[in-house]
Amino acid sequence: QVQLVESGGGLVQAGGSLRLSCAASGRTFSSYAMGWFRQAPGKEREFVAAINRSDGSTYYTDSVKGRFTISRDNAKNTVYLQMDSLKPEDTAVYYCAARKFFLSTSASQYDYWGQGTQVTVSS
Repeated sequence: QVQLVESGGGLVQAGGSLRLSCAASGRTFSSYAMGWFRQAPGKEREFVAAINRSDGSTYYTDSVKGRFTISRDNAKNTVYLQMDSLKPEDTAVYYCAARKFFLSTSASQYDYWGQGTQVTVSS
């Protein structure tokens, strides 16, 4: 069982930055690939970024490449999402998620989810 708690959301102007954190419970954090997803009002949840458990390889959706960076600190049981050059279309609730072993871009492949943190980007 893994419990995930996101933090770091807020209101920021376009072009600004935010850093989201996701703290995981349990002693097997390093066994899990971690992903970030987001859901805007009236839209489906979409993949943002993911990082593998051991080699740290990453994958991003095209719309955030070059602007967002996912990273993890296995000693702190935490995964981060650094978001730079934010745009109004990045406004959404951001969720972190965990799945055993290898990353996936599909929300249905993840076993554990946090409660979400709101990110609002004003124009």
